[in-house]
Amino acid sequence: MSTATDTHIQRLPEHVANQIAAGEVVQRPASVVKELMENALDAGAQRIVVELKDAGRNRIVVEDNGLGMGAEDAVLCFERHATSKLRSADDLLGLATMGFRGEALASIASIARVELRTRRAEDELGLSLVIEGGEHQAPEPVHCDVGTRMTVKHLFFNVPARRNFLKSDPVELRHAIDEFQRIALAHPNRTFRLSHNGGELFDLPSGSLRQRLVRVFGARYDERLVPVDEKTDVVGLSGFVGKPEFARRTRGEQFLFVNGRFIKHPAFHAAVLRAMDGLLTPGQFPLYVLFLEVDASRVDVNIHPTKVEAKFQEERPIVAILQAAVKRALGRFHVAPSLDFDTETAFDIAPPTSRTGSGRASNPTGPRLQSLSCSTDGR
Repeated sequence: MSTATDTHIQRLPEHVANQIAAGEVVQRPASVVKELMENALDAGAQRIVVELKDAGRNRIVVEDNGLGMGAEDAVLCFERHATSKLRSADDLLGLATMGFRGEALASIASIARVELRTRRAEDELGLSLVIEGGEHQAPEPVHCDVGTRMTVKHLFFNVPARRNFLKSDPVELRHAIDEFQRIALAHPNRTFRLSHNGGELFDLPSGSLRQRLVRVFGARYDERLVPVDEKTDVVGLSGFVGKPEFARRTRGEQFLFVNGRFIKHPAFHAAVLRAMDGLLTPGQFPLYVLFLEVDASRVDVNIHPTKVEAKFQEERPIVAILQAAVKRALGRFHVAPSLDFDTETAFDIAPPTSRTGSGRASNPTGPRLQSLSCSTDGR
């Protein structure tokens, strides 16, 4: 119990602050998989290989063929709030990268033993750097391929209470696979591999989104997919929804991406379910893999440490567009009847308005958004 003599305000040691931050960013091995894969994507990698041992609790390896790093960046990337993505708070309004806070690597390095090998194309030799519990060893030159290989061993070795809260290997592996699949689905034009305890789980060559879905979920899914494609002034929408007759009573096949980032958004999920109203048995959940493209300045992804939530300036119009687009796609492929195949249905949605220097809408009474069609012939 605290007493009057030990309640003075003190500055936390850096390693303690990093361990506390790790509690927000690194919840389990899957969190490390997600952060390292996103870093690889930001580095321009076209191939990402993930290796797990004991569901990642004892070893996680993420290797990529991205740009790699020089000695100065390799050391600095493990410092807290060190990032190449931001220079000012204004940059948060137009984020186009997966990572940006500069907390992930510092957090991971504070609760694990990390080995980094990296090389840039212009360097003859790469370098190796080892960090254990936040303590750096001097970097050493090493022969390695262009790109970066990050090895994370013995997660939470110095925070035993956190390690004891990890679930069984099958449960932790399922979480890691979920993160791997989300990133692999968001980037079908990249190559991904995942192995566990030496056994290959996924080998995903680059291709189309449909090909990626079939390789992730199985060949039987090819016949279940209904394409969705709409473009409006508010949002661009593409991807697939599953035919209602193949819906399941368990969640897990619902994927929503905004500007390439996986998010969870209850209102958008509800919009998809409403589009299938009358087609689903109560308690069933349909497959969907949907991509929303929104002006980066009109969506905020910086509202949660794990970056799986987002706020939208035009949330209500997007909900309406999403519901209508899914219903139209189902009607077009004769999965569900449309209300009127010969009549355009209008939605009273105003397009996003430009901002003046005063921050007010410059055209608050601008033209209404053109309607989405519900016709089966795609008119």
